[in-house]
Amino acid sequence: MLSNSELIIMLNQSATDREKLAKFLNISDIEKVYITNVDSGEGLIRVRNSLIPFKNKFPKDTELYKLMTTKLEEQNYE
Repeated sequence: MLSNSELIIMLNQSATDREKLAKFLNISDIEKVYITNVDSGEGLIRVRNSLIPFKNKFPKDTELYKLMTTKLEEQNYE
């Protein structure tokens, strides 16, 4: 499936998965930093043969954040 994907978004990865992805996608040790022990909303995007590190920090005190969060402990079911 990954070999047919032109867009891959990688967030924090376990050591085993990180090494497999690095080998398969030719990710260098320097680039692996972006998927190693990172916070929510941080990672590495692969578009075709380009790797782009990203940090997507979204303000938690907004209605949009409350709608988008996948953290069950932050959801309000009133």
